[in-house]
Amino acid sequence: MSTLRLINPFNRALAFLLRLVPYGARLLLLALAGVLTALIVTLFKGSLDTVEESVGALGWTLNPETALEQRITIVAIDEKSLAQEGNWPWPRATMARLVTALNDAGVQLQLHDIVFPETAQGDDALALALQASRGAVLAQQPQLNSEQTLRTGVLSHPVSGVSCSDGLASTSNYIANNATFASIPKGHISPIVSSDGAIRKMPALICVDGSAYPALPISALLQALSTQVWGVSVTEGNSLFAPAQMLQLDSYPGLRIPLDAQGNMRISYRNLPETYQAISAADILNGDYDPAMLENGWVIVGATAFGIGDIVPTPYSGATPGVELLARILGSLLDTNVPYAPSGAALFMFLLSMVSAAILFVIAGARERFASYGLPIAGLLLPSAAITLHIELLGSSNIWLGWVSPALYCVLAASALMLLEQARVRDERSRVFGNLNAYLPSDVAKEIAFSLPSSSVNARRAEVTLLSADLRNFSAFSEARPPEESAALLHFFFVRAAEIVEQHGGRIHEFKGDSLLAIWDGHDAQAATQALHAAEQMQASIDRDMLPQHLPQGLEPLALGVGIEQGSVLIGSIGPAQRRTHTLLGDTVTITLRIQEMTAELASPILIGECAARQLSDQKLESQGSYLLAGLRTPHVLFSPVAADSPTRRSKSDTVSLSVVSGGRR
Repeated sequence: MSTLRLINPFNRALAFLLRLVPYGARLLLLALAGVLTALIVTLFKGSLDTVEESVGALGWTLNPETALEQRITIVAIDEKSLAQEGNWPWPRATMARLVTALNDAGVQLQLHDIVFPETAQGDDALALALQASRGAVLAQQPQLNSEQTLRTGVLSHPVSGVSCSDGLASTSNYIANNATFASIPKGHISPIVSSDGAIRKMPALICVDGSAYPALPISALLQALSTQVWGVSVTEGNSLFAPAQMLQLDSYPGLRIPLDAQGNMRISYRNLPETYQAISAADILNGDYDPAMLENGWVIVGATAFGIGDIVPTPYSGATPGVELLARILGSLLDTNVPYAPSGAALFMFLLSMVSAAILFVIAGARERFASYGLPIAGLLLPSAAITLHIELLGSSNIWLGWVSPALYCVLAASALMLLEQARVRDERSRVFGNLNAYLPSDVAKEIAFSLPSSSVNARRAEVTLLSADLRNFSAFSEARPPEESAALLHFFFVRAAEIVEQHGGRIHEFKGDSLLAIWDGHDAQAATQALHAAEQMQASIDRDMLPQHLPQGLEPLALGVGIEQGSVLIGSIGPAQRRTHTLLGDTVTITLRIQEMTAELASPILIGECAARQLSDQKLESQGSYLLAGLRTPHVLFSPVAADSPTRRSKSDTVSLSVVSGGRR
């Protein structure tokens, strides 16, 4: 029942669309596809965003950057380091040794993806080592979307020039370093974690208690500029192609960091993971490394061992150390090539959808075959084009345009138009079949409608019962009366005769002139009886009751003559492929027509051939004698039914006489 409830409104909607003019129905469906797209994008935003991000990253991964990143080196606290120095976290003295070793190696700036919230022995030594280095930045971690109150350590080094009321990400929870490290520059390491666990964005600034704290890579730039005051400014994008917001550092006027509307930086995955150099912290402590990898370079110290848990999925791997993401952000900042989505991305995708709608509208209005093949092809190619455009822009210009909305719209719009065109074709074919069925027998109409024409004979033998009925004297009547009156009379005859034939299990094979030919499958007693009853009802309903009895002077009265016979026929189609004709061939057809013609000669309204008469043993029949029918060479015995109220006459077959009527062969 539930299925029927869904199908009925659907069918009514289709019927409504089919009643509209074609272009109006197509425009309505294109509009409905747009509404449905917006609804789906709203309801399933999280899942669709994941799909868009996963496929969209192909702009980077299909043609990644393979050049080695020589400015940034990752100092990895890996399994080798843990095996040498012990489990994490290490003593502060060990960390102080690592900081000093990096400084001695000529490292220009150290970024530590590490937070030291608790007070521990050796804090002072580590703080002194950090202060003695050429440059160092520690991590601090504001807790975004945290449901628990957590405030550990002391946050430090906010930026000036921005207001937390400008829509920046904010929180009241954090994990920070203890007060011993208050003088060491800090940067946050709190990324945006997507629903699938991947990290694709990081807030440039996070507000805590009214102060804005920069991300660790931005803090590294500010520290490298040796400025005392960290001043920044955030401005709105000035064009549809510009990012939603732009972050500028007061001490670095040439650097403009693109942000989205929520103030996030997008992480670039253009570089292969292998492009980032990594040295084990154990090798640094042992002095076992190539000095050229560290001299005057920047290093990011962070955990890469699986046991520590700082592992995230990326487009390249399901298990990537988080320190690599910091290296990617820092590299993009140094290249001033941070990927971003233009502020007009939604408008561009809308325009792309409109272009796709116009293409689909044109295809749907084309010729039937072109539309039938064009719509499904367009339903595949247009979403592919949206994805390709996104991939090309991301690969060439680091512009994240997006593709899900136009691709989804194209699929829905193409599917809706295909459904409409399929329904329209089915409706038109149904009307064509109905029209064919009005002119031809249903089986013939079906064969014509659902098969391709050929130039060969397509016929089969069949045993049938035939009935030929003719309006006698109709030619003289039509000559004397207006054509409208003749047409009305002939129309009535055909309609009523067809009803009677179908009531008795037969079907009309053809109307020709003022006569008709009906057919019953089989040559048994049932078919013969049905044909006889149909003939008798025609005589009662048409000849005696409905044909005009008082005609103009000089005209013979109209009468109905019916001939019935059984036998073998060849039924099918013949003629060239471009002009076929359905035909019924064989002696049985000729004999039936000649028997009908004999009704006038013998003044008998119904005549039955001898083959059919043999099947009517339970009917009262009267022999009319044996006759050589026109155009035939074999005599045929004819019979007529005896009316129930008529006295039985002596059958003429008792004294057989052979007569030749006009048209016969002597």
